[in-house]
Amino acid sequence: MKEAVTNSLFFGLALSIISFLIGTYIKKRCRFFLFNPLLIAITITISTLVLLNIEYRSYNNGARFLSYLLTPATVALAIPLYEQLKLLRKNLTAILIGITSGVLTSFISIFAMALLFGLNHTQYVTLLPKSITTAIGIGLSQELDGYVAITVAAIIMTGLLGNIAGDVICRLFGIKNPIAKGIAIGTASHVMGTAKAMEVGKIEGAMSSLSVAVAGCITVAVAIFFKGLI
Repeated sequence: MKEAVTNSLFFGLALSIISFLIGTYIKKRCRFFLFNPLLIAITITISTLVLLNIEYRSYNNGARFLSYLLTPATVALAIPLYEQLKLLRKNLTAILIGITSGVLTSFISIFAMALLFGLNHTQYVTLLPKSITTAIGIGLSQELDGYVAITVAAIIMTGLLGNIAGDVICRLFGIKNPIAKGIAIGTASHVMGTAKAMEVGKIEGAMSSLSVAVAGCITVAVAIFFKGLI
């Protein structure tokens, strides 16, 4: 029975969707930022695979179908941006400065951490793409000769933290301007953070989706310079 279920093409897909629905339900009932649907879904999925001793390969046979939706979902981020095009043109200079500042802050923090913990060159460059979307981060990690698997894990953790605590941190530091909030969340935590920004508001979501694309381009361009620092 177990083999029939785990070998099914729909097992991973069903587990992922059900886990997220459970996470969403818990979030609605317990309005605390740590009860995040993504975090709950990840916890349920991993726990299920471990308890039932199911290999990741079996799970991914079905879950990979969700990955096919990532590209159209990412492209769809342009819709809220188009709706706020007038606002974008009006504040273009401030937005570009904000995104650039966010990217440089990410790089500098990784550089400081590498010095503090004595990371070698490969470990250092592995973490440089942590704040950009996975599709760009994987290619950049390969180009920098980093550990791609660890880069992906770092990107996911960064995005998850942004999704969970991005809005809370903005409120904690008194960041109320919707443009500033969107740029901060999108630049720091890419697409996963953008999902949260869209829940906060339309302007936040639009600015965050813009930040994902621009921050990715800036990161690729600037990473070569930071690569040689260690």
